[in-house]
Amino acid sequence: MKITILCSDSSHPVYKYLHHWQKVNESKHDIKILNSVNSIREGGDILFLISCSEIVRQDIRDKFNFTLVLHASDLPQGRGWSPHIWDVLNGSQELTLSLLNAEDSVDTGDIWQKLKIPLDGLELYDEVNSKLFEAELQLMDWACENIYTSQPESQPISESHYYRKRAPEDSQVDINESIVSQFNLLRISDPDRYPAYIVVQGQKYKIRLEKVDD
Repeated sequence: MKITILCSDSSHPVYKYLHHWQKVNESKHDIKILNSVNSIREGGDILFLISCSEIVRQDIRDKFNFTLVLHASDLPQGRGWSPHIWDVLNGSQELTLSLLNAEDSVDTGDIWQKLKIPLDGLELYDEVNSKLFEAELQLMDWACENIYTSQPESQPISESHYYRKRAPEDSQVDINESIVSQFNLLRISDPDRYPAYIVVQGQKYKIRLEKVDD
């Protein structure tokens, strides 16, 4: 199969997982990883949109037999930005990863497959990422093996929920509240890209949470 993966940010933590998947599958498929929609020169079987922040127009999607999005929510609930972050913050003990068709309206396409990802409530951001990214690779494998012999299902006609894009101030820890009440924020904050922080008398302090062995 001829496969293109579009991931907008080469510094995104999923990027190394995509390169690993490319290497593992290079004997079976012709795989390209691109960082910009403007780099797409030719089509193929599948265009995967993984952590893609760009708008992929219909004329680009038409170059491929399938244009697929991996979205970390139980659609139609959790459309929008960083759904797995919001779910962890809300205390969820399980994430859902959806494989769906890309459409002009965000996260509204027909769904091919869903995968449940259990959490124990103690994972830090990198451990959550690892579980999520491994699940993404599983659904990419599923698509390559089953896309031509399967049929997607339309999303239920029900009230959907959209998550807004997170801002830097969403990572601020309230010094007047308990650590326990803000533990999910501390554990899901990426200390390098989107660190948790406190502000004391106008001074900002970055917080890094790490697991230690006894």
